[in-house]
Amino acid sequence: MLPQEIIRRKRDGHVLSPDEIAAFARGLVDGSFTDAQVSALAMAVVINGMGREEAVALTLAMRDSGDVLDWSALPGPATDKHSTGGVGDNVSLMLAPIVAACGAYVPMISGRGLGHTGGTLDKMDSIPGYTSQPDNALFRKVVREVGCAIIGQTAKLAPADKRFYAIRDTTGTVESIPLITASILSKKLAAGLGSLVLDVKAGNGAFMPTDDDAFALADSLVAVANGAGMPTTALVTGMNEPLASAAGNAVEVRNAVDFLTGAHRDPRLVEVTLALAAEMLVSAGIEKSVDAGLKAATDALSSGRATEGFSRMVAMLGGPADFVGRMDAYLPRAEVELAVKSPRAGYVTAVSTRDVGLAVVALGGGRTDPAQAIDHAVGITRLAGIGTQVGAGDPLALVHARSEAKAKQAAAAVLAAYSIGEAPAKPDPAIIRRIAAD
Repeated sequence: MLPQEIIRRKRDGHVLSPDEIAAFARGLVDGSFTDAQVSALAMAVVINGMGREEAVALTLAMRDSGDVLDWSALPGPATDKHSTGGVGDNVSLMLAPIVAACGAYVPMISGRGLGHTGGTLDKMDSIPGYTSQPDNALFRKVVREVGCAIIGQTAKLAPADKRFYAIRDTTGTVESIPLITASILSKKLAAGLGSLVLDVKAGNGAFMPTDDDAFALADSLVAVANGAGMPTTALVTGMNEPLASAAGNAVEVRNAVDFLTGAHRDPRLVEVTLALAAEMLVSAGIEKSVDAGLKAATDALSSGRATEGFSRMVAMLGGPADFVGRMDAYLPRAEVELAVKSPRAGYVTAVSTRDVGLAVVALGGGRTDPAQAIDHAVGITRLAGIGTQVGAGDPLALVHARSEAKAKQAAAAVLAAYSIGEAPAKPDPAIIRRIAAD
């Protein structure tokens, strides 16, 4: 099939056939579609959209463009979670071992930070020795023996999506729900999962800032995933403030370990993590109801089984065997700490969450260039949540930086991101909506 004919048909608003979509996916991998032709077809989709059947066909074609893992030999179901990204979102670090402790298997293939949002893989790379991209044999061994492994995507999984996304990122064609849907799900389907739960963020710190946009994306993801044969549900969760009280890499790992051990648990983070765990257990067939899943997940956390699983995962992937008990001896720390002080007494009424994330990026905790190295030590902790009462001079956050100048720059950005009012403010719901297949 001629690339220009496929482009012309979508340009003119026609529905592409599965064969045409498969030809496009092959062209992404073998180079028979040039960058210009890929961007032209992407723009035609942005303008004219894609129907549900087209989105399913694109998802499956990109899945089949590389390796597809098979977990059928495991003694239990393989399941996973995907988040659309937020600030202070370290859910995966606790969620994987919680769900594994309940009898499911979680081969979690995660990504790096994107824009103002943090990446699970960057967080795990804060742990000395941790192998975030192991060979397939080690990956399978850890999943089988521990129940979970958090690693990065290999080049052999959904290579069509890798090229397609890189071109979309530079041609103004990222903002398309069918293309976002196919990009996310092709990788998850290639991971060989039996089921999936999606955490779609909505709010000023999310890529989908409005509830309606988040609902539309969640609806598309759930429908296409189920249409592709993978049982999937979604929770739309709030991102009008950081989810955890820490944002960065090593600082979020500390927060996660404190969560697992019970040393400190941010309430909104608890609610979202356990709700996602319950959904995963139901979708995997481990539990029959969300209430039963919630009870099982809570018990896995409170009993210490999840903490033990996290510790074993870290050790088997090359990290310190005593990491959980001695994390402060291993995690990097920034030399400068600077408190962000409230200019007046009152209540935290709003947080520009995206600006908090960008402050972490400016500290060196994120990337402004794809090849840029991450500084795992920097970040922001003790982030005050909406509704917190403060006095004049009370801390709103604590900046961890490499220099006084960087610390002051980040503190100014965080201060500008916070609104202080005279009347108490009620936080938005942590969980906005649950979306299941029709």
